[in-house]
Amino acid sequence: MAYDGIAAAAVVKELNDRLLMGSITKVAQPEKDELLLTLKCNRKQLRLSISANPQTPVACIREDNMLSPVSAPNFCMSLRKHIGGGRVVRIFQPSTDLTDSEGGLERIIVFAIEHLDEMGDLSEKYLVAELMGKYSNIILLNRDFTIIDSIKHISHMTSSVREVLPGRKYFIPDNAGKLNPRKLWRDEEAFKACIMGGAAGLSIYKKIYMSITGLSPTVSGEILFRAGVDPDRSINDITADECRSIFEAFSEIMSDVDSGRFEPNIIYDGDRVSEFSAIRLKSLEGGGLKVVFYDSVSEAIIDFYSGRARTNRIRAKSEDVRGVLKILTERAAKKLDLLEKQYKDTEGREKFRIYGELLNTYGYSLKGGEDSLTCENYYNGGELIRIPLDKDLTARENANRYFDKYNKLKRTREAVSVQLKECRDTLYHLGSISDSLELCETEADIDEIRREMAESGYIKSHPGSRKRREEKKSKPLHFVSSDGIDIYVGRNNFQNEELDFKVADNNDWWFHVKNAPGSHVIAKTGNIELPDNTCLEAAALAAYYSVPGKTAAKGDKIEVDYVKKKELKRVPKAAPGFVIYHTNYSIMIEPKAEL
Repeated sequence: MAYDGIAAAAVVKELNDRLLMGSITKVAQPEKDELLLTLKCNRKQLRLSISANPQTPVACIREDNMLSPVSAPNFCMSLRKHIGGGRVVRIFQPSTDLTDSEGGLERIIVFAIEHLDEMGDLSEKYLVAELMGKYSNIILLNRDFTIIDSIKHISHMTSSVREVLPGRKYFIPDNAGKLNPRKLWRDEEAFKACIMGGAAGLSIYKKIYMSITGLSPTVSGEILFRAGVDPDRSINDITADECRSIFEAFSEIMSDVDSGRFEPNIIYDGDRVSEFSAIRLKSLEGGGLKVVFYDSVSEAIIDFYSGRARTNRIRAKSEDVRGVLKILTERAAKKLDLLEKQYKDTEGREKFRIYGELLNTYGYSLKGGEDSLTCENYYNGGELIRIPLDKDLTARENANRYFDKYNKLKRTREAVSVQLKECRDTLYHLGSISDSLELCETEADIDEIRREMAESGYIKSHPGSRKRREEKKSKPLHFVSSDGIDIYVGRNNFQNEELDFKVADNNDWWFHVKNAPGSHVIAKTGNIELPDNTCLEAAALAAYYSVPGKTAAKGDKIEVDYVKKKELKRVPKAAPGFVIYHTNYSIMIEPKAEL
């Protein structure tokens, strides 16, 4: 479930419980779209994280600190000037405007902060966190709701509806006519009018989340599950009794929200995170899904979004590499297509050699001026064959012309064969680099990808890059099997090469997904026999960290090859990490990310 209005309400309750009347001791901006405020409250130091990242727009309390840039960005400096040392006196969710005392379920959290201005007088400012996907922003306001600054400036060139610039008046974005659920759940008639009216044929599932502020599609499905109504039913087919059941289910959820009775939880589908919710989702319980409940909504948010946030950050930092890879791959694919057409065009070359041989054999019968020769083809059981001729040339000259064509096509085929292999190798190498990017977890991992591309001639190496690589070198993933044996997983071609020929001994075992790009996995067994559990665990890791493993559905099994390291041979003149082997064992295994 997205960070919807109910999740924001749960966060607001927790922030009021833990941060209210806390004083701001430190303001940091670790990322261009993320703030980290350190507050002292009840003799405790707490950190408030607010992210306006389009993929992970959240606000929560976190325990760990975050590294900040040496030079603070302008927005961070504005906050230090205006609210540094201030006290958080109110935290709330607004409705249609910031003065609505009843509030709503907008994905907006407002922090009212008291502080002393330049004249020493007590003043109040507002820090507004708009957590709305790609429209997310963090905005600092004066008491009269004039914008002082924002983490993202939105000019009229970007939005003709709402500018977010210093000096402009702040207003909450239009909610497209959606109704406030905090008022709606107490008025059954208003709810019925909201749900039953509108476009004919719309499903009741869509109608709920499209008509009520702050409700995600997941919550809409939960309401209908509790009401026992099919979500695909049209609003025109809903009976009065069903409408009452839907209202009662909606009121049950909103009563918990208004009373602050939240049950933060994460739902897992096997090892994969499936959903995050601030309320209990009865519709998703059972069916092989596992629900983990949390005492703190912030803890649930961090566990749910931390992996996604890290992935998004790394992806953003590797966009330049991805762009280059995309261009190079497209070029190589086009070149491969042309080469394959050229190669196919050479398939008829033998015909010209036969024409030349037959002309040398039967050309004596020509008197000159003929445009063709019909003779027996002794290469094909004596069947008659017609050979086109240039009537201005002699039989020998026609034969030589066909031999020239044959030799040209033969040379072309030989040259194209070499180029085809090189082109296919290049495409495979680029594909393996692209796959390695998906396993990157730090900037050091991305730097190793850049190094490989530079050494392969795909990009230019920048001055000082070698020094940076020496300072920050990524390492393969390390696991310990249930038998106590070390297992290493390479995350790029350089790490694969190092594992194969520096870390692994001859009697260690090597695992790799069959006939597809993937990580090299080494089980450090030494001279002992490979235990069955270690074999299964190493194979499961090799299956997971591979191209087939990324797209495998739950329960799918993938074939993995495994051999002793001594069976591996380097491919001459190939990119790092490319090996061949001729004898191996194979196993079908379900991919697993961890042991």
